[in-house]
Amino acid sequence: MSDREPPRRRVPGPARPARPGAQRRPGPGARPARRPGAPRPGGSRPLRLGSPRPRLRMVSLALTLVMAAFVVRLLQVQAVDASAYTAKAEQNRYVGRTLAATRGGITDRNGVELATSVDAYDITADPTMFTPAATKVPDAPEQAAALLGPILDQSTDTVAKKLRTRNTRYTLLAHRRTPQVWKQIKDLKTTLAAKAETDRGAVNFLAGVLAVPASKRVYPNGDLAAGILGWVNADGKGGGGVEQQLNKELSGKDGKIRYAQSGGRQVPTVGSTETPAVAGSDVELTIDRDIQWAAQNAITEQVEKSKADRGYVIVQDARTGEVLAMADSPGFDPNDLSQASAAALGNAALQDAYEPGSTAKVMSMAAVLEENVATPGTHVVVPNRLHRGDRLFQDDVDHPTWNLTLNGVLAKSSNIGTILATGQLGKTQQQANKVLYSYLRKFGIGGYTGLDFPGETRGILAPADKWSTSQQYTIPFGQGVSINAMQAASVYSTIANGGVRVEPTLVRGAKGPDGRFTPVAPPKKTRVVSAKTARTLAQMLESVVDDEEGTGAKARIPGYRVAGKTGTANRVDPATGKYHGYTSSFAGFAPADKPRITVYCAIQNATKGSYFGGQICGPIYKQVMEFALKTLQIPPTGAGAANLPVSFTP
Repeated sequence: MSDREPPRRRVPGPARPARPGAQRRPGPGARPARRPGAPRPGGSRPLRLGSPRPRLRMVSLALTLVMAAFVVRLLQVQAVDASAYTAKAEQNRYVGRTLAATRGGITDRNGVELATSVDAYDITADPTMFTPAATKVPDAPEQAAALLGPILDQSTDTVAKKLRTRNTRYTLLAHRRTPQVWKQIKDLKTTLAAKAETDRGAVNFLAGVLAVPASKRVYPNGDLAAGILGWVNADGKGGGGVEQQLNKELSGKDGKIRYAQSGGRQVPTVGSTETPAVAGSDVELTIDRDIQWAAQNAITEQVEKSKADRGYVIVQDARTGEVLAMADSPGFDPNDLSQASAAALGNAALQDAYEPGSTAKVMSMAAVLEENVATPGTHVVVPNRLHRGDRLFQDDVDHPTWNLTLNGVLAKSSNIGTILATGQLGKTQQQANKVLYSYLRKFGIGGYTGLDFPGETRGILAPADKWSTSQQYTIPFGQGVSINAMQAASVYSTIANGGVRVEPTLVRGAKGPDGRFTPVAPPKKTRVVSAKTARTLAQMLESVVDDEEGTGAKARIPGYRVAGKTGTANRVDPATGKYHGYTSSFAGFAPADKPRITVYCAIQNATKGSYFGGQICGPIYKQVMEFALKTLQIPPTGAGAANLPVSFTP
């Protein structure tokens, strides 16, 4: 250890105050002394800036409030009201529409098209695309309507009103327009769109016009069989005839589609939901188009020639009950209902009820033969006048007393002879009335035919105990009872079919979307008279046509045995309810000894030329029957006529 003491550290003491006037020498790191400046004028104090902190606090507070408002609104949209806004967005973004099912076609028995559907378009629009906000033009609907009106064949006001529809993105401008119409609109849209791209001031007023695929009903044969087919209305539903009767089967089932859209166009990348439409069934009728044409042509010519109110012809297969033709005149073209008269719409052959006259005598004779109260050779003395009840009855011509057989009564169409014959059906007139009434009902009089056709009448047949004094004697020869043309034809088909009534049929079946054909149920059959009575009646009806004293000579067909009956009845005017004019008719079948075809013709209120049934309907029967026999290749039987006696010598 060293004997030397360590050096002592100096502890700094308190600084000494500077002496007045003494200058301190700056040490290392000391701030330089401030030089005295020149004195300020007036001796004012130096300018000092305010503090920025209050302003920053206010700006920060304002920004905080704004951000808070945004956050609250964002929470409301995305959390609280999210579902409501989503639904609203979906509603505006997605569009749904119906996919119309293709309507089934209607064909004749040989597959020939009678009614079909072709491509068409429903012209629609999105009204929101015609507003001032969307187009920047106040009268966009009017300007668009001015372009569309002539193409759609509508007034400008009508179209503009549809385009101004509120609270919807869909309005229908026109139903079922042809592809040519849509092409006109589409070309115009393209032209306007191209102009709008190059000229900022131009507006495509048709941007919101769209087209929805649909179909249009077409009848290739015009007015042929229009009374049977009916028509389709603006809503695409059957408005009459088979179109109405089988609307459910023909219509099929519509589908639905929902898709995203933008600017009136579908967005393909977003996807869509679709329920496909199911096409309607194709319906096959029993009608033969060629026979229908022959019948319609014949009745139309005669109605025009006779200046008549209307007329009808029915052709029926006597064995099966199938209706081969049902024509009426005047008719209508279902392709253009605007040109059709209200009186011509419908099917007069089923909807008109009228007194048949002497064609109904065949039912009276059937009752007399079936009840065995007389035979074709039974003698009937026919006076010129017959007093019964409160009336004096006569035949259509004045004559001396006729000595006729029962066959002759039918051949010469004697009213008096028919009254005398049917009077034998009971011990009293009331009993006879009941017997005759029962046969009329079995023949189908007073009931529906079984066709289930829209608007069909069942006619008028009062119960026997309700027959008036005059009806007791007029109903046997076809007055005081009302029928339709199909009922009249069915009576003769019943006799031609051996006494068995087969309900008429107009539809053979339907082919579904799967291609399978489903036939209709077999028609109902009813035995009315015996086969023997039916054969006898057929021979008696031959005398009407073949015998020189018969009234149906104009219905003769060379080479064929023809059975038929004339009719000329007083006609009730539907407008006044009083008798005015006549109903002229002819009914029959051929070949008489082996029946195949029944033809019935009636003309209402012929005002020019003859009004007798044998004179104006007999030739129609011949013309249509000849055509049907040739079309169906039915040969003559070659057998000789029965030649039953018409009169007797007392």
